[in-house]
Amino acid sequence: MAVTATRPEQVIGVGIGGSGRRNGNGFHKNGGGDDGDERLRFSPARYRLGAWAGVGSILMLFVALTSAYIVRSASGDDWHRIAMPKVLWLSTALILASSVSIEAARRSLRSNNNPGYWRYLLGTLVLGAAFVASQLVASATRQTGCLYGEQSYSSFFYLFTAAHGVHLLGGLIALIFLLARTTRKRVTLEGELRRVGAADAASIYWHFLDALWIGLFLLLMFWK
Repeated sequence: MAVTATRPEQVIGVGIGGSGRRNGNGFHKNGGGDDGDERLRFSPARYRLGAWAGVGSILMLFVALTSAYIVRSASGDDWHRIAMPKVLWLSTALILASSVSIEAARRSLRSNNNPGYWRYLLGTLVLGAAFVASQLVASATRQTGCLYGEQSYSSFFYLFTAAHGVHLLGGLIALIFLLARTTRKRVTLEGELRRVGAADAASIYWHFLDALWIGLFLLLMFWK
């Protein structure tokens, strides 16, 4: 879990020279020129842009599902809301806590607090897994009313929670990947920047899933 690193904000944009040499912070310098003027070819912004692109595509999916939900709720007399499982309040609290935790992990990495980064990442992973478990409990409870497809409202409930859960599982896989990388020693500036970029992208994705669930929860809870 030990990582030889400087603060990521100190290494962004640092010039690098001939391969195999180290700078004053202990990182190998990559690249060609001996004059040290060549800039790092990688920027963490690449990962952040990729995360935003993924967020945009997922958002369009859920906008379409939400539109279908609203139209269906107003188009017939067979629309009957059912009692929401109380465990969903726990789910909401868990994902809110996980959003705080992953932001703390990101800030710890940027402040070169690697043990804190690892602990907060692990905490986010545990909270995310607990959220998924609580969602499974909500789906299994009798309070959701009917079997799959027996009521339109019930069908949308399962559709929303399942679609969100699948995307959150992807986030959990990303967290496991980040946790695994904390054990790898960084010896290049570019390697450290890639770690920062990956952490930023994961936090963007996770915060989005948090906000998405809040929106879905309010929709299912209060839309007549």
